Amino acid sequence: MSLAVLPDRSVLHTARDGTLRLTDQGGVTKVAGKIPVYSHDEEGLQGVGIDPDFENNRAIYLYYAPPLDTPAGDAPSTGTAADFAKFDGVNRLSRFVLGANGTLDLASEKKVLDVATSRGICCHVGGDIAFDADGNLYLSTGDDSNPFESDGYTPIDERADRNPAFDARRTSGNSNDLRGKILRIKVAEDGSYTVPEGNLFAPGTEKTRPEIYAMGFRNPFRMNIDKPTGTVYVGDYGPDAGAANPNRGPAGQVEFAKVTEAGNFGWPFCTGDNDAYNDYDFATGTSGPKFDCAAPKNTSPHNTGIEDLPPAQTAWIPYDGASVPEFGSGSESPMGGPVYRYDPELDSSVKFPEAYDGDFFAGEFGRRWIKRIEQTEDGTVAKINDFPWTGTQIMDMEFGPDGALYVLDYGLSWFQGDKDSALYRIENAADGFSPIAGVSADKTSGAAGLKVKFTGTANDADSPDLTYAWDFGDGTKGEGLTPTHKYKKAGTYTATFTATDPEGNTGSASTRIVVGNTEPTVKITLPGNGSLAPFGRPVPFKVTVTDPEETIDCSRVKVAYSLGHDSHAHELTSEMGCEGTLNPPAGDGGHDPNANIYGVVGASYTDGGANGQEALTGTARTVIQPRTARPSTSAPSRV
Repeated sequence: MSLAVLPDRSVLHTARDGTLRLTDQGGVTKVAGKIPVYSHDEEGLQGVGIDPDFENNRAIYLYYAPPLDTPAGDAPSTGTAADFAKFDGVNRLSRFVLGANGTLDLASEKKVLDVATSRGICCHVGGDIAFDADGNLYLSTGDDSNPFESDGYTPIDERADRNPAFDARRTSGNSNDLRGKILRIKVAEDGSYTVPEGNLFAPGTEKTRPEIYAMGFRNPFRMNIDKPTGTVYVGDYGPDAGAANPNRGPAGQVEFAKVTEAGNFGWPFCTGDNDAYNDYDFATGTSGPKFDCAAPKNTSPHNTGIEDLPPAQTAWIPYDGASVPEFGSGSESPMGGPVYRYDPELDSSVKFPEAYDGDFFAGEFGRRWIKRIEQTEDGTVAKINDFPWTGTQIMDMEFGPDGALYVLDYGLSWFQGDKDSALYRIENAADGFSPIAGVSADKTSGAAGLKVKFTGTANDADSPDLTYAWDFGDGTKGEGLTPTHKYKKAGTYTATFTATDPEGNTGSASTRIVVGNTEPTVKITLPGNGSLAPFGRPVPFKVTVTDPEETIDCSRVKVAYSLGHDSHAHELTSEMGCEGTLNPPAGDGGHDPNANIYGVVGASYTDGGANGQEALTGTARTVIQPRTARPSTSAPSRV
């Protein structure tokens, strides 16, 4: 999930299943388009970016995993090079045209760049897109490496029969690979690109890729660029070791990084404030010396780049636990954020105040906060301020052309969305508060004649005296907070609830109703549902799916096992079918023994659409608690 704000204040936002949505400035959301994607583990549709000349060319950029001919299921952890090669794939950056009606033109795709990936095995895609003042496109990419069998320390397993995905030196530490990087290119209208001056390696340098602007990142999931300075602000996730080990390396930590010029940020050799890991032999279980952060060497047999790397740069704000008091404690999930720039010429009643000019707005997924960070002239932290936020897990943030802050909230579910999954626009209330509206429906799909009970919610800090109006999307209107409406004909409708205060300020919220096709009902059964089970034990499952419009095809039922971790989860293995057995990896991924970790088994089924309406996906999930489960909810959560 990521967002990009258009010049008219509407917002594009992505879902991993390939869906691109468009929310207009009034809060009404529709599907702009859906692209086919490969979606094992964390792959799928990731980032969206808006071309600097969008108002003239309507161009946008998407970073996604094209289906290709990748085998279904999991890649082997051990085997031969031929076994692993079957799962070689790419993540693709492409340029598309968004039609004037807000519809994605799939036929307009122009491929810009492919980034190699090892499919069928977890983790770290990255995938954020941003532009600087010169129109250069920046793309963040993850290390595409499995962190779960390194005891929470650096994954540098170079054994010959081991899947290369267990060695991050082949990606983040490799000058000849585009993963674990911030890439910088200049894209032309035909999708070709050139490389601007000032990247880390000059074009033509042996065993390097000139697209690399910065290297040595683990999972730079979110990235924003301060256009006046060109500084790239990055939220980079770190590993999960619960404590430092003198023979392995530092305890797990995460960081907000600042890239002011091309450089190497250390992973997988160093992390945080240049805390070095030990070289470690996974075959013998013995530790070697610590890596030299000032002159790291990549001697991995998987390295196709140079051996002598640029010196590692320290993080701007590394943190773990309560090491930064203003950040609190709990899950460690830096989501990056934008710098606010005050425009005195901008005619906007909702723009943030001049006093915030130059402040960095940091977001935290698991700790569920936004902090306003003031900086000194040399870029160091001057003060960390609280900022009002009433949502849940922050996924992405961006300042819009109106000077308001747009925030994408993941919600509290895993991979499925829930009532907390939302898009927010935070405005400066210089002219008084507008109502904050919400909407829900007891049914969102069904056959023609569907009767839906709606519920609207609204509050206004200035006035409790609000009026309520509904537009059901089929040409009919309504009033009150809890109307019921019957949809007579097949179609996809957007029902919009609007609250208005006495001053005429409004707040709106909407929900989509699909009439003519019914979302499949999915139920999943595991032996001993709700009981405790050790990590790594096979998990037999049975899934029941019902859909009134079609006969169920069990080959389209996906069942996945994920490692849950505070309030999010990472998919580790999956199977197709209504019955079968999941075989999750043994162990807890090297997490702190006090961490709040658990297994999540989720099932999904996408129907074929009906009566001219879109395909719909039904989901179900259940949680498996390990036998060592603890009640803690404040342990680190990174992965």
